Amino acid sequence: MNGLDSKIAIVTGATQGIGFGIADRLAREGMKVIVTSRDASKAQEAASKIVENGGSADGLGVVVNEADSVKEMYETVIERYGAVHVLVNNAAAVRDTLLLRMKREDWDEVIGVNLGAVFQCTQGVSRIMMKQRFGRIINLSSIVGVIGNAGQANYAASKAGIIGFTKSVARELGGRGITVNAVAPGFIETSMTVDLPAQIREGFVSDTPLGRPGDTNDVAGVVAFLASDDAAFITGQVLHVDGGLVM
Repeated sequence: MNGLDSKIAIVTGATQGIGFGIADRLAREGMKVIVTSRDASKAQEAASKIVENGGSADGLGVVVNEADSVKEMYETVIERYGAVHVLVNNAAAVRDTLLLRMKREDWDEVIGVNLGAVFQCTQGVSRIMMKQRFGRIINLSSIVGVIGNAGQANYAASKAGIIGFTKSVARELGGRGITVNAVAPGFIETSMTVDLPAQIREGFVSDTPLGRPGDTNDVAGVVAFLASDDAAFITGQVLHVDGGLVM
């Protein structure tokens, strides 16, 4: 895609599933991709897989909702590569249970990781991108943040918060050549969803007008588009990649 070759991208939580799919796609489009995970060895392992696929990647261990860890990440990336052109906020935690059974620590962890990390990483990269007068920030929300889901009050609140955050930051940073958008996936086939009970999986598919689950490539392609020059006049938007599920 236009404008991706040789640019530097950071993808958080990118060792598996949608995050890895995004990182691999951006690398195949010619970007240098920094894969992050709490576990540095897993980040490096994922980066190695991307390199084996013909891309360019590096792995870093980062606690994305902790200020010092995020600051160290940006310092390392700038020292090694000199810029950050694209940030994909993908890292997320899930602690599903019904509201009446939900412990405060379940709430705090999910909000802290899913929303706190988006704040921490976006705030840090904004300073870099403002100096560059260029940047693409892409936040992974979810259709659950749009329509809600029983047993996921904490997750839904965090993903809905990401939508509001995206729109607000898009207004703040637009004058510096920085776009900020969100992607809200629907039912995507990953190692996490493959273990769901058949009844739940079938319910999602039957409610999806396209009649199938999505795959990581469906999401990665949209992220690559938003990172490209082809999306230079798109900001503050939430793109549903859900096969029409919430239509």
